Amino acid sequence: MSPKFWRSRAQGAQESDGGGEEDQGSNQASERGRRGGRGGGEPTERSRLLPREGYLDPDDPAVSPYNLWSVRALRSFTVLFLIINLVWWVLLLVSLFVSPPAMNSRGSGFFDFSFTTLTMGNLLIALIFFSVPSRPMTIWGASLALFLAVDLFIIVGVPRLRIEEGWVGIASVAWATVIALYLLVQTRLVARGKREEEERLTGREETRRPLREWLAVLIETVIMTVTVLVSILMMATLILRAKDASLPAPGKKYYVDNDKYQVHLNCVGQNQNSSTVLSDRSPTVLLEAGEMPVEHTFRTWVHEAYRNGSINRYCYWDRPGMAWSDNAPSPHSAGMSADVLSETLAKADEDGPWVVVSAGIGGIYSRIFASRHTRDVAGLMLIDAVHEDLLPEIGKPGRGFVLWLRGIFSPLGLDRLAGAIFKRRTREDRVYGKRAYQGGKFIKAKLQENLVADSTTKSEIASAKHIQSPDMRLVVISSGIEVRKSQRWADKQKDLTNITDNLVAWDVVKGAPHEVWQTDHGKALLGERLKKLIEQ
Repeated sequence: MSPKFWRSRAQGAQESDGGGEEDQGSNQASERGRRGGRGGGEPTERSRLLPREGYLDPDDPAVSPYNLWSVRALRSFTVLFLIINLVWWVLLLVSLFVSPPAMNSRGSGFFDFSFTTLTMGNLLIALIFFSVPSRPMTIWGASLALFLAVDLFIIVGVPRLRIEEGWVGIASVAWATVIALYLLVQTRLVARGKREEEERLTGREETRRPLREWLAVLIETVIMTVTVLVSILMMATLILRAKDASLPAPGKKYYVDNDKYQVHLNCVGQNQNSSTVLSDRSPTVLLEAGEMPVEHTFRTWVHEAYRNGSINRYCYWDRPGMAWSDNAPSPHSAGMSADVLSETLAKADEDGPWVVVSAGIGGIYSRIFASRHTRDVAGLMLIDAVHEDLLPEIGKPGRGFVLWLRGIFSPLGLDRLAGAIFKRRTREDRVYGKRAYQGGKFIKAKLQENLVADSTTKSEIASAKHIQSPDMRLVVISSGIEVRKSQRWADKQKDLTNITDNLVAWDVVKGAPHEVWQTDHGKALLGERLKKLIEQ
């Protein structure tokens, strides 16, 4: 071949080598560009996961909102809030049994515990489904925040609820509202971060979901639906409580125990002149409730005795947690309740002498009060009263657990709402009537009674038995039905007749239930015995 051909081929080879070098430089620059975020420089948070060629597969684990520091920070804040909420939840749980200083609630204490429990569940849901934000979660989160905000306005806006819940309840519902709003914002930010990462790493926003994400969305939707329904029920119960708070209390309410809470006392009849010698005064009947508030039919027969002139004056009060009285700090024993009654009577300028009338468990309370006021108590009337040997039955752990469970669910108000909507229950019925046992305050009082029945209260009644005045007049009325039903109950009723040496009468009312005054014969007999006790 000619030299001209070889020179031409060599020149082409050189040109070809030069082009190869240019292509290689171009490829290296392109790779540096991908590594440096398509703009050169060191890799950044948004560029370090990009492959050398093209985009990631949508199912690649690297396609995650956790790539963003802002999303990771949100998760850290959520964990922190969960820890704070758990500490507060434990404090509220403990306060149901032993009230820490400055944390005693004049209400039941179950509402603030429920709000905190709801918040903890909300935070756990947000953490479990953190990387799977969805539209239903956003909608239900907004609804939850709205209902919690309404709860906050109701508690703050109704004076009675504001007093009962106190700063603990207000702080709990405010915290629940703030956390609900925070989690709503979190869901939106995580969803946006997830979308940005999909567009950056896969080239487009992912519109399909794998099966596990669909299951996660379904589960979180069901859980959030239940959570919102719970918040709706709690809001409805608060509205019902606000309505009940408008029921005026007869008589007056007095601050007791260093102004920690208030109790209700009402006296009917002309007050005697305090200058009159104590021995010349006509006794005032003092009513102590049994298992239910004293206003619930118990005082009806006493009021009839007052109207027909058998008695001149009577007073009744609501133990802490019943009817119009606030709940006392925990623990609260029968002896503490007797001291509260003494303080209340002193503040009301009521001196006695007293004829104390009680029923059921109220017999324990009245006996302790009488033993501590031997000079002021002229007589004692026990109506199918509980004997101290039966206190272990009242203090059973199983009974306490059931009361605690009832209290935990009481903010939902399922029974109270159903009664108000379908049976037209009145506020009187809920405050001091037959349905008073459904209220959180009442349940808390019974739980407190249960916790110390077999310990502190048992010790207090044992002391009362030893210092009881033997000359105090005593009337014992027993239920014929209860006596026939249980020989043990019959024996204990007989034993009650021996607590003093001055037994006026012991009657077993045939056919009468535990609430003896519910039968005509029982009501008439009670009036006769009370009149006789007063006259003597």
